[in-house]
Amino acid sequence: MNVRAKLGLATACVAALALSACGSDSLSGEPAGESAPSVSVSSDADLASQLPQEIRDAGVIKVGTDASYAPNEFLAGDGKTVQGMDVDVFNAVAAKLGVRAEFQPADFSSIITGVQGGKYDVGVSSFTINDERKQQVNMVSYFSAGTQWATAAGNPESIDADNACGKTIAVQTGTVQETDDLPARQEQCGDDKIEVLQFKGQDQATSAVVTGKADAMLADSPVVAYAVKQSAGKLETLGDIYEAAPYGYVVPKEETGFADALAAALEAVQADGSYEAALTKWGVEQGAVTDFAVNP
Repeated sequence: MNVRAKLGLATACVAALALSACGSDSLSGEPAGESAPSVSVSSDADLASQLPQEIRDAGVIKVGTDASYAPNEFLAGDGKTVQGMDVDVFNAVAAKLGVRAEFQPADFSSIITGVQGGKYDVGVSSFTINDERKQQVNMVSYFSAGTQWATAAGNPESIDADNACGKTIAVQTGTVQETDDLPARQEQCGDDKIEVLQFKGQDQATSAVVTGKADAMLADSPVVAYAVKQSAGKLETLGDIYEAAPYGYVVPKEETGFADALAAALEAVQADGSYEAALTKWGVEQGAVTDFAVNP
């Protein structure tokens, strides 16, 4: 399920379509007709005391993120600033902890390794929580999403998500759609295999469907919904959302106290309204959760 760069120019929006905020009011990339949440977030001394000393001293949480996954995390019109639902929620979390978040774009498949090696303090990039990842790192739940398919408008290749054998399907490398979903479907295909086109970024997978290089794609449900909305009628969803599961922040395995602090900070931003405001801003409030847990 789980399952990303904004080019900023109108012509590029046709090529990348669902990735950037082409339907935004300005280069800020905010959803058209909407503004940033006005909820004020104040820090909490007790929460801040739970941070690793190195982070408290620096005053910064270094965040690894794949900025090609609109509306969750993607580049604004300046081509540098990372924005999106995940960014707004985690900025509020960091504020509760008395520090700021510094988002560093990275390939999705490299983020967990980067967290394990100390390059990033945390990974915030729409990571679906699963057993394999929990064996590598701690994961703090904060959102829920399922998998959704999409095709070109009108489904010209008559794609059936339950029988995609012989079709060309685009997917982002490292997502649960690529590692779990498609392999399971492939086993049912016999000799008529699915041709899987793997891309580093979800923006590239989306573009492959728009340009006809791929017959369909699958990704996380809020990402597909946003892609369809931004495509100016060139894409449509296919079938129902399935296999909903929580997203989680990625934290080093040894940093259980840090993970607990993030969960507590999430509870605090939910209580003050900034969590709901951030989700509503990006049109993904249906994924809100009420239980923020470490390794659920």
